[in-house]
Amino acid sequence: MGLDHKLFHGKTLAILSGGGDTPAINSSIESVRNRASILGYKVYGIRQGWKGLLGDGQVVDLTCQPYNGLYGGTALGSSRTNPFSSKEGENRVEQILRNLERYKIDVLVTIGGDDTNGAAKKLYETEGIPVIGFPKTIDNDLRTRTMHHYNGQDIEAVICPGFPSAARTVTRLTNMLRTTTESHKRVMVMEVMGRDAGWLTATAMHGGADMVLIPECPMTAERKEFFFERVKELYMRNRKRCLVIAVSEGTRWYDDETGKVDVVYASSEKDEYGHARFGGVSGVIANEISRRLGLDARSQISGYYARAGECREYDRRLTSTLADKVVDLLLRQAYGQMPVLNRVVHYNELEEFNTSSIDMGSIGNIPLPDVYYDKNTFSVTDAYRDFLGHVMEPMKMMQFDYDFPVVLPENK
Repeated sequence: MGLDHKLFHGKTLAILSGGGDTPAINSSIESVRNRASILGYKVYGIRQGWKGLLGDGQVVDLTCQPYNGLYGGTALGSSRTNPFSSKEGENRVEQILRNLERYKIDVLVTIGGDDTNGAAKKLYETEGIPVIGFPKTIDNDLRTRTMHHYNGQDIEAVICPGFPSAARTVTRLTNMLRTTTESHKRVMVMEVMGRDAGWLTATAMHGGADMVLIPECPMTAERKEFFFERVKELYMRNRKRCLVIAVSEGTRWYDDETGKVDVVYASSEKDEYGHARFGGVSGVIANEISRRLGLDARSQISGYYARAGECREYDRRLTSTLADKVVDLLLRQAYGQMPVLNRVVHYNELEEFNTSSIDMGSIGNIPLPDVYYDKNTFSVTDAYRDFLGHVMEPMKMMQFDYDFPVVLPENK
């Protein structure tokens, strides 16, 4: 005898997205919404992340509504609102609890990184709110316990929704910059998002970058001298006399005046999770290359381009696969968990049987592993190229391949 109603008929699941946007959030929202609807949930969307559960609340109905998961960013909006911040003495937790009750929300799915999902887990532990996390970051630095099997090694890696699409954009921008760099025989220093990890910046080598600098490898006074020597060597060996160097916005750079190794800040103002805004290290590095080596060096900040644009194929299927795991968590009422890939796989292996779940309260961040980066050449290793090869197709490089014969004046 069949059921008269779907399993979770009469229950309501709400979705919010917090922190920085990625090209894969709308796809994540659509995938979770579709599966929750099949289970019988009414599905709500909360606008502007945690901010949408403050005051009177900002809640919309996603049930039986068209939704374009290919469109990048998040139609629900996002913010860096911290539920446990107490600006002007307000109690945000009380407001969140009140709105969850007012809107009759039974389960909350939070799409975000360490900050958003860490706050959700704390609400689960302290207030008993049923939550399920969903991973999101272009930095690809959430500790998801995803293993990369390479040449007999087991390397702890990450594949997080948003990263594959952002990586595609970074590789394309890198390849595009080479034409202008070649034309003027310059050194182009391209700055890429990445506060504390170089996962995304390292993808620039897939697009033809000659060197990469990452936060995991601080540029001390000694490292800087070695770096300048390497820049000069590569530039002189390049028959077109040009270089493209990708640097993470969080690269720690030695300041000759202060004698300190530190990041370059675009603003000293901090968000509610205590993060200041980085930016401008590419300009500092380009200026020093020009001054120290006498080369024409310029900087280019790729900035928010990495966050922008449509959801690419790998991300699309990845969000769908992780949403399948959300179904399992909902059925088992395994709250306080986040779905993840348990191993690095190619596109056609993105299936629920290659997923697992981890505790939302112990996500944390993971830097680019040493095995992926060669400090002596400022470049990625074959292990990283293999990792990226699971996520991205080979790049079709723009090249102007031939030289012109040199004309010598005739002797009279």
